[in-house]
Amino acid sequence: MAERVLAHRKSNKANGIGTYMDYSLLFIVIFLLGFGLVMLYSTSSYEANLTFDGDSAWYFRKQLWATILGVVVMLTVANIPYHFWERFAVLGYLVTIVLILLIIPFGRESHGAKRWLIIAGVSFQPAEAAKLCMILFLSSMICSMGKRIRTRKGFYMVMAIPVPIALMLWRITRNMSSAIIVMGIAALMLFVSCPDYKRFVLLGLAALVGAALLVFVIVRMADAGADELNFRGARILAWLDPEAYASGTGFQTLQGLYAIGSGGILGKGLGASKQKLGFLPEAQNDMIFSVICEELGLFGAIAVILMFIMLIWRFMVIANNAPDLFGALLVVGVLGHIAIQVILNIAVVTNTIPNTGISLPFISYGGTSVMFLLIEIGLVLSVAKGIHLKDL
Repeated sequence: MAERVLAHRKSNKANGIGTYMDYSLLFIVIFLLGFGLVMLYSTSSYEANLTFDGDSAWYFRKQLWATILGVVVMLTVANIPYHFWERFAVLGYLVTIVLILLIIPFGRESHGAKRWLIIAGVSFQPAEAAKLCMILFLSSMICSMGKRIRTRKGFYMVMAIPVPIALMLWRITRNMSSAIIVMGIAALMLFVSCPDYKRFVLLGLAALVGAALLVFVIVRMADAGADELNFRGARILAWLDPEAYASGTGFQTLQGLYAIGSGGILGKGLGASKQKLGFLPEAQNDMIFSVICEELGLFGAIAVILMFIMLIWRFMVIANNAPDLFGALLVVGVLGHIAIQVILNIAVVTNTIPNTGISLPFISYGGTSVMFLLIEIGLVLSVAKGIHLKDL
């Protein structure tokens, strides 16, 4: 496969056709990584100083090494023809299932949930691998199905593929946000390859009705004085009225809103956040956007959102010009992953949806997350390099 692609590129070069490199995408990613490291240090230095015996750069240093390694891996993947990974699609799906199941006996618990495995002394979150493997597997499967994907059987077969992974992420790792992202990736990739609007409208309406019924039942149970509500039920109640749960499940949400509100238009200045000084839980993780709003204000928040919009735009350009369907679906899958995660994170921070614990791509603390995100960017760059530009 690699030899054929190399020969094809040499032929194109001889015929006056150049390969495409998306430097705009690369610049946006590097900017987000650099900005993320700056904000991570600003957000985490106080807590790190207290937790790690005066080492205020502890979180920053770990994230920096993960970022450097991730960039190296990204550039390596970008220079490998993307069809090379198609042969590992089924293996990746199966390995993901095994890794999630290994969490049951060997998982490391943190903040009341088992989501991590320790491999060679390195903490690893299988949920991040699940998103990448799902993109690869669905891209390969949709291409192999061809026109059959437009049939009712083919449509629901593809929608059923991510369900076992999503259920295991939800029940075993208690990671509802990753389960939603996995299903969202599948829905977007299926929509692009089979744009049957009626089916997607019905699925969307069913999901909205189900969510509304769930909220209604939880509120009725709370009104009836039910004491047995799980933590997700408590989060929904805190979402509806965070002030009523200010000392419990609504505490993080309220502190995040205080940070956003106190930032104003231009913010308090880099490093000047008050909420990160022990008031805002997980400030360097899920709630880092609140600190961005507090320190850089509405201006900084909009700038970050615009950078993500530009990133998604570059994905769309590459997907529209991809050499084949497999490459286009890979890019669409990465687009769906990052777009859904950004939307969910900002929605949680602003209390638009219940708190579900989800990081902001490239900016929040998390070595596993940044590594797999950069691998996905490497795949997108590999697809972009397959685009050929004719000399005019």
